[in-house]
Amino acid sequence: MATMRERCRWCGLLLEVPVQAQTIMCPGCHTLIQLQRNAPTYAALPTTYGYTNPMPAPAANGGLPTPYGYTNPMPTGNNVYPVESYYAPAAPPRVQNNRRRALLCGVTYRGHKKSLKGSINNVKWIRNLLVENLGFPTSSILILTEDERDPYRKPTKANIRESLNWLVRGCQPGDSLFFYYSGHASQVLDRDGDEMDGFDESLCPMDYETEGRILDDEINEKIVRPLPRGVTLHAVMDTCFSGTFLDLPFMCRMNRDGSAKWEDHRNPYSAYKGTSGGTAICISACDDHQNSADTTAFTGTTMGALTFSFIETLKQEPKMTYGRLLMSLRELIDEAQRGIFHDGRAATQVPQLSSSERFDIHSKIMNL
Repeated sequence: MATMRERCRWCGLLLEVPVQAQTIMCPGCHTLIQLQRNAPTYAALPTTYGYTNPMPAPAANGGLPTPYGYTNPMPTGNNVYPVESYYAPAAPPRVQNNRRRALLCGVTYRGHKKSLKGSINNVKWIRNLLVENLGFPTSSILILTEDERDPYRKPTKANIRESLNWLVRGCQPGDSLFFYYSGHASQVLDRDGDEMDGFDESLCPMDYETEGRILDDEINEKIVRPLPRGVTLHAVMDTCFSGTFLDLPFMCRMNRDGSAKWEDHRNPYSAYKGTSGGTAICISACDDHQNSADTTAFTGTTMGALTFSFIETLKQEPKMTYGRLLMSLRELIDEAQRGIFHDGRAATQVPQLSSSERFDIHSKIMNL
């Protein structure tokens, strides 16, 4: 049977497929790929972000590294993966005994009158935190920004949607997932009656003016409800109107003295917004009625106030309770905003915590 070579644009595996095939399922990341005719022949494997590097040396067990840090048995021939075969991963690396995967999305809206300066800086700093301080493998981090050369790594609506699918695809007990977003957000009228304030939150891809926004309902459906038991998702949303951005069932309300209580946001007349047994926790830049801010107050470089505070807090104390994290975020942002206003005004941006389940925020340790 005549075959051709096609590279998976998501995980980088080079596949050998029948020439008459229209679509294939990648055996590495299980993404459905629309085939291109006359696909070029590659002589090297790509890195995570689509650039081509010389062929890496085989791993110690005779395999090639894959995007998630696992190794597959070395295929025969010229390092091309036939789609008819599936190569089971070997034992994962010992990184807190978990598989970890992260999606980082930063949108600057270049050329737009409301462009943002800090989004790409935010993504770079978050990526460094994950790799250098928290031990995430670089190959398990997918980045979407306008700086990426690969068109499938641009933060368009279609790419963000597919990347959200990738984040949770094939997750198993013990996996730790991380989603970060920096960009514009907006509120739109709630049409299914699941919002307490009558408005859905939505993130704005780089092409939102032509392709539309992504509602929190869809984000919940893609990365919250599929989570199986034993899987944990942390989301950090550095954007406006973000308090309930993942539509999670419970919202933590904490006073200045640290006392906290959970609000129940479940609606018996709307769709279930919890997980399939896993745990989802969202750290938001502000409440649903507030705006988040980029600032140079911290470093002289434009960064999101939440992003900088989150990074600095975890650098100082990687293992802390959620209560300590939330209090630290609020203290740092309040201090920065008081310095900006110079008139003693309280912070206009108060970070929030929401979750798929209630827990004691002052005893539960955050573990990314």
